[in-house]
Amino acid sequence: MLNWIKSLTNKRKPATKGKHATGRREAPAAGRGAKRKNTKAAPKKFGKHKVQVLSRGEHGISRKNIDKHALKVLYRLHNAGYHACLVGGAVRDLLLGVTPKDFDVATDATPEQVNKLFRNCRLIGRRFRLAHIHFGRQIIEVATFRADHDELSQSGVQDESGRIVRDNVFGELADDVWRRDFTANALYYDIADFSVIDFVGGFEDIKKRRLHLIGDAETRYREDPVRMLRALRFSAKLGFDIDRASRKPIFELGHLLEDIPPARLYEEVLKLFHSGHAVCSFELLLEFDLLQYLFPEADKAIKQDPAIKDMLMIAMRNTDERIHNDMRVTPAFLLAALLWHPVDSRVHEYMDKGMPYSVAIQKVATRVLSQQASTVSIPKRFTSTMRDIWGLQTRFHYRKGKRALSVLEHAKFRAGYDFLCIRAQAGEDVKEDCEFWTELQKLPEQQQRDTLLNAGQKSSARSSGRSSGRRRRRRSPKKSSKPAAE
Repeated sequence: MLNWIKSLTNKRKPATKGKHATGRREAPAAGRGAKRKNTKAAPKKFGKHKVQVLSRGEHGISRKNIDKHALKVLYRLHNAGYHACLVGGAVRDLLLGVTPKDFDVATDATPEQVNKLFRNCRLIGRRFRLAHIHFGRQIIEVATFRADHDELSQSGVQDESGRIVRDNVFGELADDVWRRDFTANALYYDIADFSVIDFVGGFEDIKKRRLHLIGDAETRYREDPVRMLRALRFSAKLGFDIDRASRKPIFELGHLLEDIPPARLYEEVLKLFHSGHAVCSFELLLEFDLLQYLFPEADKAIKQDPAIKDMLMIAMRNTDERIHNDMRVTPAFLLAALLWHPVDSRVHEYMDKGMPYSVAIQKVATRVLSQQASTVSIPKRFTSTMRDIWGLQTRFHYRKGKRALSVLEHAKFRAGYDFLCIRAQAGEDVKEDCEFWTELQKLPEQQQRDTLLNAGQKSSARSSGRSSGRRRRRRSPKKSSKPAAE
């Protein structure tokens, strides 16, 4: 398929190591680029389709804004005779004037060929083979151009619903573009001549801040239902509007997310809520009714009591602010908020049977987390923190003595306290507890401890009839004024 467009890009195989294929322009070495003439590249038509090649002067991307390690990977592949391009979100962000978080490379070199070029390379992936080039803690991901999915063979397999379960069909750039999800993510920065190659009108969509799915939307969502979540995430992150053709199928195909492994959905949830745009992402999940496939208990609670949404929005806003201020965030906090009402509403079922709150909350937590694992699988290191956050909520009622001090010294005190404050902001009856612990933390550390312990001692003295360590004299019984009965 699409043989008519393959002629647009010549797949270059190295004749000899370190030399380029004939007919391709040699790229200057990194840092030694000569100035190029800014000539406007008009769209070139091929059959019914056209490809636009944007010159350096037209697209405005400068190599000084590209990560040095990404450039090193691009140049080494190019100098070995392979076609190498910066691709995806990095090109999109550079065009938007945003510093990319990740730099991904696409090439016609196979993963094994990439592995031979880089000693610091590791091959990963089963569904689609990738090469990770390690530079300390930084990773440059290198993917081989993929062929069209209609050409699936032993290396590419779809299940009955149309979802791609294995995808190792390699191809050329002209094939690869049609396998990407959105037009804004399908632009290629070619290191050979510093041009941006646009097959699908992505450059124009970026200018209009429009999110458009490549190909037939229903088919693409069936191939990989996670694309529906990606559409929401990019819309929230970039402020792009999802076009009508890409929006409509989401309402009908949301149920396909039930077929996605819970571990993969957990990764997508992190991207939705920890990108600094959790509020907008959450609103879109509700708008498209996709929350039910990620957090069914939370979705049910919101539909029964819309006021519950207020607390969740406060938690989302709190997380966004922390991320924007470069403060540490933990997935456990938002996840604890999402599942708080399903947990809190069931505690009394156990307490009515005479079970203490501390035991009941853990019983309910086990039940809710077990149900949640069938949709979004939360790692144990975070479920443990979630349990601590929930368990601390009733203990914040303690304001004196050793029990209060144990709350202050708890390893998850800060997370539990922040959670308490969010509940107070949402109108739950914990305002006094929140104010007490807020004021306490304004004191020096030692004074915090002394305040709690001294308050406990005074209370103990009053309750036992003691004052200043001296025993109180026992009063003799009063004599009755009435005569004793004879």
